[in-house]
Amino acid sequence: MSRLTKEARGRECTVRLPCCNHNPETTVLAHYRLAGTCGVGMKPNDLQGAWACSACHDEIDRRTRIFENEFVRLAHAEGVIRTQGILIKEGKIRL
Repeated sequence: MSRLTKEARGRECTVRLPCCNHNPETTVLAHYRLAGTCGVGMKPNDLQGAWACSACHDEIDRRTRIFENEFVRLAHAEGVIRTQGILIKEGKIRL
């Protein structure tokens, strides 16, 4: 488990879908899948991850299908940007 993956523990969900359970105890790093950055047996790097509660993570991974895929992808991408902003502000990643 990487340092950035561990950072997700106990954090507020940054994806913020309407189904969010707002429970930091369930938060994990949810990787954003984008063609060219991942594939069979290859995860995106941890900078392409958002802190997601279990409900948002289920929707991102399409275990649930409450919302349209494009809406979920946009919320996930915004979550990645929010997560990066927090990590930069805290000095955990640098530009």
